[in-house]
Amino acid sequence: MSDPLPTEEDEFGARKSFWDHLRDLRTALVRSFIAIGLAMIACLLLSHRIMPIFEYPLHNIDKFQEPKPTVAFEIGNTKLGPYEVPVEEFGGVEGGLKQLRYKLGVDEIDGKKVATLTPLPVESALPSLRVRLLNLTPAEAFFIAFRVAFYSAMIVAAPFWIYFMGQFFLPALSVREKKVFFQWLGWGVLLFFSGVLLTYFFLLPLALKASVEYSNLLGFQAQDWRADAYISFVSKLILGMGIGFQFPVVVLLLVKMGFLTADQLAHYRRHVVVLSLIVGALLTTPEVITQVSMAVPMYILYEISILIARHWERKARRAAAAEAG
Repeated sequence: MSDPLPTEEDEFGARKSFWDHLRDLRTALVRSFIAIGLAMIACLLLSHRIMPIFEYPLHNIDKFQEPKPTVAFEIGNTKLGPYEVPVEEFGGVEGGLKQLRYKLGVDEIDGKKVATLTPLPVESALPSLRVRLLNLTPAEAFFIAFRVAFYSAMIVAAPFWIYFMGQFFLPALSVREKKVFFQWLGWGVLLFFSGVLLTYFFLLPLALKASVEYSNLLGFQAQDWRADAYISFVSKLILGMGIGFQFPVVVLLLVKMGFLTADQLAHYRRHVVVLSLIVGALLTTPEVITQVSMAVPMYILYEISILIARHWERKARRAAAAEAG
């Protein structure tokens, strides 16, 4: 017996259900935008405290090698340097102080005004900073504060907009599908933050130092950078590395769906090496050190994906053998 044709009431109910879902989606988006907007206002008010977080990799470009001797000067609130100096020109460097700082002032001696050079105590010396960030246009500071606030707000408000969007999507999933979804989401978040932390504490200082050294090699001065370009570079590199670390999640999802096998993954090893180097070239500075630094962890994650895929296949074969027996 054939199914009855849908009545006008059924079609009206379907249309009503569609518009209800559309209304729920709109509500979730509005709530998410409000959460991000409020977080952005708070981050704008605290932008002077957030900026040091973005500058941290720049302050640590010498963390993987002993810093070179430098000297810096202060005139009032203005800081000059630090400048790299030969050891023989500054006795303090020979005495074990790698970064020297002096206060420039004016004093009166025997009725004459003379310039004074006062060494600052070691404990008040700041970490060596070989690059200064500059704003070159009147409006640039506002755009930088807005960009920093936006990136920070997306992170700060993440628990809220993820919750609001989850309220819309999760009801459509079964209990088992929700369990699987949260498992994959958890691994994705873990890998994302692993990529972010690896970039922030290791890859970024390495990339920034390589940029300075390469500029010096070409005969250019690398003491002054545009703050806007620096913030954009740091944000894109951190975000790109976090997204790149989702590679094993995508690979294993294709394995779970039956599109790939462990043997196929092993067969494409050479292709993945090339792909990792290409991704490293696109998301980092155009030099070998940072490209390899990004490509190596991505390839290691690929090898781990192969091991997990083989484990899944052995587990599936044992389950099939148990059912057959």
